[in-house]
Amino acid sequence: MTATTPEDALHWRRTLNVGGLLGAFNDAGVLDSADVHVATRLTAQAGEASETAALALALAVRALRSGSVCVDLTTVATELDDPVDPQLSWPEPQHWLAELRTSPLLGETPVLRLYRDRLLYLDRYWREEEQVCADLLADRPDPPAVDVPLLEAGLARVFHRPDSEEQRRAVRTALSQWITVLTGGPGTGKTTTVAGLLALLTEQAEHGGRRRPRIALAAPTGKAAARLQEAVRVEVENLAAVDRARVSGLQAVTLHRLLGFRPGTSARFKHHRGNRLPHDVVVVDETSMVSLTLMARLLEAVRPETRLFLVGDPDQLASVEAGAVLADLVDGLGERTDVRIAELVTSHRFGASIGQLAQAVRAGDGERVLALLTAGGEHIEFVDTEQPAEALRAVLVPHAMRVRAAAGSGDATAALAALEEHRLLCAHREGPSGVRFWNHQVERWLAEATGESFYAPWYLGRPVLVTANDYGLGLYNGDTGVTLLAGDGLRVAIAGADKVQQFATSRLSDVETMHAMTIHKSQGSQADEVTVLMPPEDSRLLTRELLYTAITRAKRKVRIVGTAAEVRAALDRRVVRASGLAHRLAQR
Repeated sequence: MTATTPEDALHWRRTLNVGGLLGAFNDAGVLDSADVHVATRLTAQAGEASETAALALALAVRALRSGSVCVDLTTVATELDDPVDPQLSWPEPQHWLAELRTSPLLGETPVLRLYRDRLLYLDRYWREEEQVCADLLADRPDPPAVDVPLLEAGLARVFHRPDSEEQRRAVRTALSQWITVLTGGPGTGKTTTVAGLLALLTEQAEHGGRRRPRIALAAPTGKAAARLQEAVRVEVENLAAVDRARVSGLQAVTLHRLLGFRPGTSARFKHHRGNRLPHDVVVVDETSMVSLTLMARLLEAVRPETRLFLVGDPDQLASVEAGAVLADLVDGLGERTDVRIAELVTSHRFGASIGQLAQAVRAGDGERVLALLTAGGEHIEFVDTEQPAEALRAVLVPHAMRVRAAAGSGDATAALAALEEHRLLCAHREGPSGVRFWNHQVERWLAEATGESFYAPWYLGRPVLVTANDYGLGLYNGDTGVTLLAGDGLRVAIAGADKVQQFATSRLSDVETMHAMTIHKSQGSQADEVTVLMPPEDSRLLTRELLYTAITRAKRKVRIVGTAAEVRAALDRRVVRASGLAHRLAQR
């Protein structure tokens, strides 16, 4: 960010009538007005007059907006996203930390906390990180004894393919401990492993004279929950009849629904340490999307004798809220000898080319990535262009017309299936490479193709994305749907976690058009074919994790639209979130 000019004096990021360090850092674009206001108010309440302490507090607030749970005061001056005014007076780190140690902000009723003598937290996030660590490593009774011959026979029956040794090894690991982190990239068989694991857990309980375990399946969003349920259903159908009977009929829900939503709060739930979840087994999919706060709430609600399986891909984008919990769990628990990570590495889903592309992106191998993109083939297409409109039109208009035709028949199943054939993914919401622009552009192209007007909010074939939980309607953030012709009017079919629901358009408020969607919103979902519109090279959102997440949303084909320079820029930039959780887990 660059320093503000006189014309920017009334810009929303600018705080008026604030001088000193806070004012200088606000003028330089390092701090937003919200950071300044929070720091000003809290320092006044604590009786702290030090400008450097106020600056540290403001930077801790700023860190949350970028997904970090803390700020490293020894490196923050060199790790900002954009160059800033070199004339800024950054405090010398050691003097800064020495002053903070005696600050009333870290006093008897702390506003701030220090960890490792350099990581500065707001008190809430320090406590949540400490709680997550304590709950994960808490003493528990030994897991039920495993009937090893029965298990090995079950493993041979359920995971009978020659290339299933990773799955068999993961199940053995999971049965030996109460909490298991199961990681793997796309197509590595995570859901197959989960379905088989649940069947074998149930078999062990039956033969041990125990009742069948009560199982909960959950994911962070409605769309992720719907995909989890469908994926588990498919895998269960592939099991032998005896195993299928043990785990059929499982329902997946959002984590918020599992924990028990309470009106008026997004951080407290019906189930907590004083009212634990009744389940014997809890499976959480897409754990990379779970924030530190939500993980804290989940762990305090799980009984000590409950098996918890945290499933996900640590190389995907982390939660939109603060924390990189799954990556921290893998890094921290991976250093211990008393907890084992179950890792799947062999891809079974993709055409070889998409799997190879995902692996090359994850490794940051620019030459390999560009070679695979250039080679193309049945499953990969690279449109190397700075002017994407015509390439996108050739893909987006035919897809929108197919969705529109299916919606016109009133067949909700067909319309939703057509919707899942293709997805345009963008990094940004606004701007020429953003979702809003391309949603409007598709509507303009549709108007040209059909001769109809698309200015009304609701129209036949409008694809929609639910953007907020509505517990009354049973809709959840991330659910997708299509506007259908029903009788004399329009209704909206929404694919939920367990069924397709239809609503009058007047009943839906928190929805947006979805000819395009952000890569962040796409997590937890997939489409047969995915088109990824690369943002400009200088986009702060353009990272290796973003590109990897986008590519791995494709089941059959991925299309990259952008330049080789933009691809290289993505590979060269990593998402870095400040956290102490991995260190806490490794060292405790």
